[in-house]
Amino acid sequence: MKAHLNHIKIFEDLTTTYNETRAGFIAIALEKNKRATPFIEEAKVLKNRIKNLSKPSDLLKIKNIRSGLIAASGISDKASKHLGEEGCDDAIKEFINNFLIPAGDGFKEELIFRFLLTKGDTLGGSMRNIVGILAKRKLNQTIIAALKLSNKVFYWLGKNSNNWIQSTDEYYEDFDETKGLYWKNDKGKERSLYYDVTIPLIKNNIDVIILHETKDNEYKNAILNPKNFIALGELKGGIDPAGADEHWKTAKTAIDRIVEGFKSVNLNPKIFYIGAAIESKMATEIFSNLESGYINNAANLTKDEHMTSITDWLVNL
Repeated sequence: MKAHLNHIKIFEDLTTTYNETRAGFIAIALEKNKRATPFIEEAKVLKNRIKNLSKPSDLLKIKNIRSGLIAASGISDKASKHLGEEGCDDAIKEFINNFLIPAGDGFKEELIFRFLLTKGDTLGGSMRNIVGILAKRKLNQTIIAALKLSNKVFYWLGKNSNNWIQSTDEYYEDFDETKGLYWKNDKGKERSLYYDVTIPLIKNNIDVIILHETKDNEYKNAILNPKNFIALGELKGGIDPAGADEHWKTAKTAIDRIVEGFKSVNLNPKIFYIGAAIESKMATEIFSNLESGYINNAANLTKDEHMTSITDWLVNL
């Protein structure tokens, strides 16, 4: 039986429902608020440190609010490094003269508002990547759950290190930030999974790859041999229905490159697609690709049954 038939019988099974879309938007909003919290706390500290000042020029006398003044002046952390100390000083003085002094007695509130405005822009930049982060987190958590419930020993690769760490409950929260996972399937064969890897054969970044390789072999070396590839997949976490078709087109282009690349060396590793926003039209196309065998499995990221099925398949390839 084809792997997808365990959770996809007809193309409609792939489509994202209104409630699933709604839950996806809420998850993004909650993550945005979570990431905004440190900026709010900074603003509170800044507010308390300037509460006793009587005029804007006094701000220059307080050393422990300098970074706050730089941000309120509209300068990002990256820009401040280019400007240097002198450039930042000039910007702060211009900011005080042009915005805080004209604000009169409300200069403190003006300072806090503008500080948050700059930090909000910083948050907006980080949120542009949040969709992919949340999608990876969901897939990663489901794979780990599948491994743990199967009593499989597994290792995870730390985000900021090249060290493999054996799984323990104490480290559970850190699993979300992993760059890779390692385990042995039911037949005792070694499997290494990595996220966001540029494949030399394809010359493109692939969202998820699974290799028939020990964790002790650096993945940069392992990916040089096309025969090491067990599976490759595209993961699209965008939940907005308006962008659903574009997500699939992007993924399909990547899948076509994978298929053609491996065909050129007479190999056909497993190909899969996982997406959050799947509308009826694209569901029909994905299902057709599954039925023809062009791709080997697919799942809707918002459906727990789908994620359980496809991760059980992945960990036992």
